[in-house]
Amino acid sequence: MRFKKYHGAGNDYVYVDARTEERDWPAIAVDISDRHKGVGSDGLILLKDSDVAEIRMQMLNADGSEGKMCGNGIRCFVRFGLDINALSSGPDSVKVETGAGVLTVTPMLANGEMTRASVGMGEPRLIPSEIPIALDGPGPIIDHPLSVEGAEHDITAVSMGNPHAVAFLDEDVDNYLLWQLGPQVEHHPLFPSRVNFEIVNVLGRDRLKVRVWERGSGITMACGTGACAAVVAARLHGLVDDVVEVELPGGTLSVTWPGQGEVVLEGPVEEVFEGIWPD
Repeated sequence: MRFKKYHGAGNDYVYVDARTEERDWPAIAVDISDRHKGVGSDGLILLKDSDVAEIRMQMLNADGSEGKMCGNGIRCFVRFGLDINALSSGPDSVKVETGAGVLTVTPMLANGEMTRASVGMGEPRLIPSEIPIALDGPGPIIDHPLSVEGAEHDITAVSMGNPHAVAFLDEDVDNYLLWQLGPQVEHHPLFPSRVNFEIVNVLGRDRLKVRVWERGSGITMACGTGACAAVVAARLHGLVDDVVEVELPGGTLSVTWPGQGEVVLEGPVEEVFEGIWPD
Protein backbone atom coordinates (compact mmCIF):
# COMPACT_ATOMS: atom_id res chain seq x y z
CA MET A 1 0.00 0.00 0.00
CA ARG A 2 1.57 3.27 -1.11
CA PHE A 3 1.37 6.28 1.19
CA LYS A 4 2.64 9.81 1.55
CA LYS A 5 3.27 11.67 4.79
CA TYR A 6 2.70 15.41 5.16
CA HIS A 7 2.59 17.85 8.04
CA GLY A 8 1.01 21.23 8.64
CA ALA A 9 2.85 23.10 11.41
CA GLY A 10 4.05 19.77 12.80
CA ASN A 11 0.58 18.16 12.83
CA ASP A 12 1.48 15.09 10.74
CA TYR A 13 -0.66 12.53 8.96
CA VAL A 14 -0.21 9.57 6.65
CA TYR A 15 -2.23 9.86 3.42
CA VAL A 16 -3.52 6.98 1.29
CA ASP A 17 -5.48 6.94 -1.96
CA ALA A 18 -8.40 4.72 -0.89
CA ARG A 19 -10.59 5.15 -3.95
CA THR A 20 -10.06 1.51 -4.94
CA GLU A 21 -8.94 0.11 -1.57
CA GLU A 22 -11.07 -1.74 0.99
CA ARG A 23 -9.19 -2.49 4.20
CA ASP A 24 -9.55 -2.47 7.97
CA TRP A 25 -8.69 1.21 8.10
CA PRO A 26 -9.09 1.71 11.89
CA ALA A 27 -6.60 -1.09 12.58
CA ILE A 28 -4.22 0.28 9.96
CA ALA A 29 -4.53 3.76 11.49
CA VAL A 30 -3.39 2.43 14.86
CA ASP A 31 -0.45 0.50 13.39
CA ILE A 32 0.73 3.10 10.90
CA SER A 33 0.50 5.97 13.43
CA ASP A 34 2.73 4.21 15.97
CA ARG A 35 5.87 6.33 16.30
CA HIS A 36 8.03 3.37 17.34
CA LYS A 37 6.75 0.51 15.19
CA GLY A 38 4.95 2.28 12.35
CA VAL A 39 5.41 5.29 10.11
CA GLY A 40 4.57 7.62 13.00
CA SER A 41 1.81 10.22 12.77
CA ASP A 42 -1.15 11.85 14.46
CA GLY A 43 -3.44 9.68 12.33
CA LEU A 44 -4.40 8.38 8.90
CA ILE A 45 -6.24 10.36 6.22
CA LEU A 46 -7.92 8.62 3.29
CA LEU A 47 -8.74 10.09 -0.13
CA LYS A 48 -12.05 8.82 -1.47
CA ASP A 49 -14.51 9.66 -4.23
CA SER A 50 -17.30 12.11 -3.46
CA ASP A 51 -20.79 12.64 -4.86
CA VAL A 52 -21.02 16.19 -3.53
CA ALA A 53 -17.48 17.60 -3.88
CA GLU A 54 -14.30 17.05 -5.87
CA ILE A 55 -12.83 14.62 -3.33
CA ARG A 56 -13.76 13.23 0.08
CA MET A 57 -11.52 13.20 3.15
CA GLN A 58 -11.91 10.49 5.78
CA MET A 59 -9.83 11.08 8.90
CA LEU A 60 -8.85 8.45 11.46
CA ASN A 61 -7.10 9.39 14.70
CA ALA A 62 -4.05 7.56 15.99
CA ASP A 63 -6.29 5.36 18.15
CA GLY A 64 -8.39 4.31 15.15
CA SER A 65 -11.41 6.46 16.02
CA GLU A 66 -12.87 8.59 13.26
CA GLY A 67 -12.62 12.35 13.34
CA LYS A 68 -14.95 14.62 11.40
CA MET A 69 -12.49 17.36 10.57
CA CYS A 70 -8.82 18.40 10.77
CA GLY A 71 -7.76 21.90 9.78
CA ASN A 72 -4.09 21.04 9.21
CA GLY A 73 -4.98 17.70 7.68
CA ILE A 74 -7.32 19.13 5.07
CA ARG A 75 -4.68 21.54 3.73
CA CYS A 76 -2.23 18.66 3.28
CA PHE A 77 -5.06 16.54 1.88
CA VAL A 78 -5.49 18.90 -1.07
CA ARG A 79 -1.72 18.88 -1.65
CA PHE A 80 -1.88 15.06 -1.63
CA GLY A 81 -4.74 15.14 -4.16
CA LEU A 82 -2.67 17.37 -6.45
CA ASP A 83 0.47 15.26 -6.02
CA ILE A 84 -1.27 12.02 -7.05
CA ASN A 85 -3.25 13.72 -9.84
CA ALA A 86 -6.60 13.15 -8.18
CA LEU A 87 -7.16 16.87 -8.74
CA SER A 88 -6.33 19.07 -11.69
CA SER A 89 -3.14 21.06 -11.13
CA GLY A 90 -3.29 24.61 -9.90
CA PRO A 91 -7.00 25.01 -9.06
CA ASP A 92 -8.14 28.31 -7.61
CA SER A 93 -10.05 26.41 -4.92
CA VAL A 94 -11.07 22.85 -4.11
CA LYS A 95 -14.32 21.60 -2.60
CA VAL A 96 -13.65 18.81 -0.09
CA GLU A 97 -16.27 16.60 1.51
CA THR A 98 -15.54 16.03 5.20
CA GLY A 99 -17.41 14.66 8.17
CA ALA A 100 -18.15 18.29 9.05
CA GLY A 101 -19.61 19.12 5.62
CA VAL A 102 -18.20 20.41 2.33
CA LEU A 103 -15.35 22.89 2.90
CA THR A 104 -13.38 25.07 0.49
CA VAL A 105 -9.59 24.95 0.40
CA THR A 106 -7.62 27.58 -1.54
CA PRO A 107 -4.07 26.44 -2.40
CA MET A 108 -1.20 28.93 -2.33
CA LEU A 109 1.64 28.11 -4.72
CA ALA A 110 5.35 28.92 -4.72
CA ASN A 111 7.35 27.96 -7.82
CA GLY A 112 4.46 25.81 -8.97
CA GLU A 113 4.24 23.87 -5.68
CA MET A 114 1.54 24.14 -3.05
CA THR A 115 3.22 25.35 0.13
CA ARG A 116 0.31 26.93 2.02
CA ALA A 117 -3.47 27.03 1.90
CA SER A 118 -6.43 28.76 3.42
CA VAL A 119 -9.52 26.85 4.48
CA GLY A 120 -13.06 28.06 4.98
CA MET A 121 -13.76 26.16 8.20
CA GLY A 122 -17.46 26.95 8.45
CA GLU A 123 -19.21 28.73 11.29
CA PRO A 124 -18.37 27.78 14.87
CA ARG A 125 -21.13 25.92 16.66
CA LEU A 126 -21.88 27.24 20.12
CA ILE A 127 -25.18 25.53 20.99
CA PRO A 128 -24.49 22.88 23.67
CA SER A 129 -26.28 20.05 21.86
CA GLU A 130 -24.29 20.73 18.67
CA ILE A 131 -20.86 20.72 20.35
CA PRO A 132 -21.84 18.40 22.18
CA ILE A 133 -21.57 19.24 25.85
CA ALA A 134 -23.92 17.91 28.53
CA LEU A 135 -25.37 21.28 29.53
CA ASP A 136 -28.74 22.87 28.87
CA GLY A 137 -29.46 26.26 27.38
CA PRO A 138 -28.94 28.08 24.10
CA GLY A 139 -25.22 28.77 24.54
CA PRO A 140 -22.59 29.93 24.19
CA ILE A 141 -20.91 28.11 27.09
CA ILE A 142 -18.33 30.56 28.42
CA ASP A 143 -16.15 30.03 31.52
CA HIS A 144 -17.97 26.93 32.71
CA PRO A 145 -16.17 25.50 35.77
CA LEU A 146 -14.47 22.15 35.24
CA SER A 147 -12.38 20.26 37.80
CA VAL A 148 -10.00 17.40 36.92
CA GLU A 149 -7.63 15.85 39.48
CA GLY A 150 -8.03 18.90 41.68
CA ALA A 151 -7.13 21.36 38.92
CA GLU A 152 -9.77 24.03 38.39
CA HIS A 153 -10.52 25.35 34.89
CA ASP A 154 -13.00 27.75 33.34
CA ILE A 155 -13.71 26.31 29.90
CA THR A 156 -15.37 27.79 26.84
CA ALA A 157 -16.98 25.18 24.56
CA VAL A 158 -16.80 25.43 20.76
CA SER A 159 -17.38 22.99 17.91
CA MET A 160 -15.43 23.43 14.68
CA GLY A 161 -16.95 20.23 13.29
CA ASN A 162 -15.39 18.51 16.31
CA PRO A 163 -15.77 19.43 19.99
CA HIS A 164 -13.32 21.70 21.83
CA ALA A 165 -12.90 22.89 25.40
CA VAL A 166 -10.76 26.02 25.67
CA ALA A 167 -9.14 27.24 28.89
CA PHE A 168 -7.26 30.54 29.24
CA LEU A 169 -4.28 30.41 31.60
CA ASP A 170 -2.20 33.02 33.39
CA GLU A 171 0.68 30.55 33.76
CA ASP A 172 2.80 29.73 30.72
CA VAL A 173 1.11 26.91 28.78
CA ASP A 174 4.54 25.29 28.48
CA ASN A 175 4.47 24.58 32.22
CA TYR A 176 1.00 23.03 32.26
CA LEU A 177 0.82 19.25 32.86
CA LEU A 178 -1.06 18.61 29.63
CA TRP A 179 0.09 14.99 29.38
CA GLN A 180 -1.51 14.31 32.77
CA LEU A 181 -4.65 16.45 32.68
CA GLY A 182 -5.45 16.30 28.95
CA PRO A 183 -6.81 12.73 29.08
CA GLN A 184 -8.97 13.63 32.09
CA VAL A 185 -10.58 16.51 30.22
CA GLU A 186 -10.98 14.45 27.02
CA HIS A 187 -12.92 11.74 28.85
CA HIS A 188 -14.81 13.96 31.29
CA PRO A 189 -18.53 13.01 31.48
CA LEU A 190 -19.42 16.58 30.51
CA PHE A 191 -18.40 15.64 26.94
CA PRO A 192 -20.46 12.72 25.58
CA SER A 193 -18.31 12.44 22.41
CA ARG A 194 -15.05 13.21 24.24
CA VAL A 195 -13.34 16.53 23.52
CA ASN A 196 -10.22 18.28 22.25
CA PHE A 197 -8.65 20.42 24.96
CA GLU A 198 -6.81 23.71 24.32
CA ILE A 199 -4.85 25.70 26.89
CA VAL A 200 -4.22 29.28 25.84
CA ASN A 201 -2.05 32.28 26.73
CA VAL A 202 -3.20 35.64 25.34
CA LEU A 203 -0.05 37.41 24.11
CA GLY A 204 -1.86 40.36 22.55
CA ARG A 205 -4.96 41.26 20.59
CA ASP A 206 -3.45 39.64 17.51
CA ARG A 207 -1.56 36.70 19.04
CA LEU A 208 -2.27 33.57 21.10
CA LYS A 209 0.00 30.82 22.37
CA VAL A 210 -1.73 27.44 22.40
CA ARG A 211 -1.08 23.81 23.30
CA VAL A 212 -3.52 21.05 22.40
CA TRP A 213 -4.57 17.65 23.66
CA GLU A 214 -6.36 16.07 20.69
CA ARG A 215 -9.18 13.61 21.14
CA GLY A 216 -7.90 10.20 20.07
CA SER A 217 -4.32 11.33 19.41
CA GLY A 218 -3.01 13.00 22.58
CA ILE A 219 -0.58 15.93 22.55
CA THR A 220 0.05 17.17 19.02
CA MET A 221 2.41 19.79 17.61
CA ALA A 222 -0.52 21.73 16.18
CA CYS A 223 -4.27 21.49 15.64
CA GLY A 224 -6.07 23.56 13.02
CA THR A 225 -9.56 23.21 14.46
CA GLY A 226 -8.04 23.79 17.90
CA ALA A 227 -6.44 27.04 16.75
CA CYS A 228 -9.80 28.13 15.35
CA ALA A 229 -11.63 27.18 18.54
CA ALA A 230 -9.09 29.10 20.64
CA VAL A 231 -9.58 32.24 18.53
CA VAL A 232 -13.37 31.93 18.64
CA ALA A 233 -13.25 31.54 22.43
CA ALA A 234 -10.89 34.50 22.77
CA ARG A 235 -13.12 36.61 20.51
CA LEU A 236 -16.17 35.68 22.60
CA HIS A 237 -14.26 36.98 25.64
CA GLY A 238 -13.33 40.20 23.80
CA LEU A 239 -9.62 39.41 24.10
CA VAL A 240 -8.59 39.52 20.42
CA ASP A 241 -9.36 41.28 17.15
CA ASP A 242 -10.48 39.76 13.84
CA VAL A 243 -7.12 38.35 12.64
CA VAL A 244 -4.99 36.35 15.06
CA GLU A 245 -1.67 34.54 14.77
CA VAL A 246 -1.73 31.33 16.80
CA GLU A 247 1.62 30.04 18.06
CA LEU A 248 1.71 26.26 18.48
CA PRO A 249 4.70 24.02 19.26
CA GLY A 250 5.00 23.03 15.59
CA GLY A 251 4.52 26.44 13.99
CA THR A 252 2.18 29.38 13.55
CA LEU A 253 -1.30 29.40 12.02
CA SER A 254 -3.39 32.42 11.07
CA VAL A 255 -7.08 32.53 11.98
CA THR A 256 -9.62 35.13 10.89
CA TRP A 257 -13.03 35.47 12.54
CA PRO A 258 -14.89 38.78 12.86
CA GLY A 259 -17.22 37.47 15.56
CA GLN A 260 -19.79 35.97 13.21
CA GLY A 261 -19.92 33.88 10.05
CA GLU A 262 -17.21 31.59 8.79
CA VAL A 263 -13.80 31.05 10.38
CA VAL A 264 -10.86 31.09 7.94
CA LEU A 265 -7.67 29.19 8.73
CA GLU A 266 -4.36 29.66 6.89
CA GLY A 267 -1.15 27.71 7.34
CA PRO A 268 1.74 25.79 5.79
CA VAL A 269 1.82 22.47 3.93
CA GLU A 270 4.91 20.29 3.69
CA GLU A 271 5.58 16.80 2.35
CA VAL A 272 7.75 14.66 4.63
CA PHE A 273 8.29 11.45 2.63
CA GLU A 274 6.52 8.64 0.79
CA GLY A 275 6.79 4.87 1.01
CA ILE A 276 5.08 1.51 0.90
CA TRP A 277 3.28 0.02 3.89
CA PRO A 278 3.52 -3.80 3.87
CA ASP A 279 0.22 -5.67 3.36
